[in-house]
Amino acid sequence: MMNKPGSPCRTTQPARPSGYLITPHFLLDHTFEMRFTSTPRGARLARRLAAHRLDAWGIPYNTYAHDVIVLIVAELTVNAVRHGHVPGRDFHLRLRVTAESGTALVEVTDTRAERVPPRPDALRLPDVDDSGGRGLLLVAGLAARWDWHLRPDGPGKTVWAECALTLPT
Repeated sequence: MMNKPGSPCRTTQPARPSGYLITPHFLLDHTFEMRFTSTPRGARLARRLAAHRLDAWGIPYNTYAHDVIVLIVAELTVNAVRHGHVPGRDFHLRLRVTAESGTALVEVTDTRAERVPPRPDALRLPDVDDSGGRGLLLVAGLAARWDWHLRPDGPGKTVWAECALTLPT
């Protein structure tokens, strides 16, 4: 910023060069993947790193898309720790933002194949007395679509959810 001559209190913004094009980060494709310890601390770190990456990619904190994606990451990583934990094995998070389709894909892979979630069309409301069972309902309500599949290259499963990067109408 520069002071105008004769008016030391006023400032002006420097002019932007003509023909200068800025491509916002959210118009690009991005992928983040990492393994985390299958512990509550690992799930918390996965959520925090995903939140940071989304912000760096142009999906800022405290926006609808950011909050929805981070909440889905939190639910899926906690489920991987709670229901997919195998001692000595980590879980894997993959977060992919695709500009062309305007979606974010969250994939969480654990190594426990014998404990699988219900299919999306088989979700049920938990009883009032149940202390859990609401996480996937939350994911189903927020994601455009979600499902799971067994890992083709080893033991375990991948639970995924796809989210739109725009506000719901």
